Amino acid sequence: MDTGAFLAKEIAVDQHHVEATENWRDLSSVGTALYSSEHVLDETMTLLARRTTYAWAADWGRDALSSGISWLRADEMEWKQALRLMQKFADQSVSFTDCVSFVLMRRAGLREVFGFDRHFTAAGFRLRPR
Repeated sequence: MDTGAFLAKEIAVDQHHVEATENWRDLSSVGTALYSSEHVLDETMTLLARRTTYAWAADWGRDALSSGISWLRADEMEWKQALRLMQKFADQSVSFTDCVSFVLMRRAGLREVFGFDRHFTAAGFRLRPR
């Protein structure tokens, strides 16, 4: 799960809100295993705090941590791999968080991401919803 999916699901005025809500419901109804990363958690909570309130973002974070999502963590070697990817995709302005996600997804064998960021497609992953 990418930051954009979390934001779209939670913020009703987001351009992808309806799509994200429907996709979340579909994934939940079939018991799909969900993964994200500590970097995405950090980015999402920061952006939610800025777009809503810091208290609400903290509550969201507590809920997210107990939601059953598997939170992938990067080590120093993976940060270095992400830095190489950031340099590789420099012309596309890919964030460090996205590059860490690419590395962690490859490590975990994940090929699909719930999100709206086309950088994942450029890195060889499938976006959901399509």
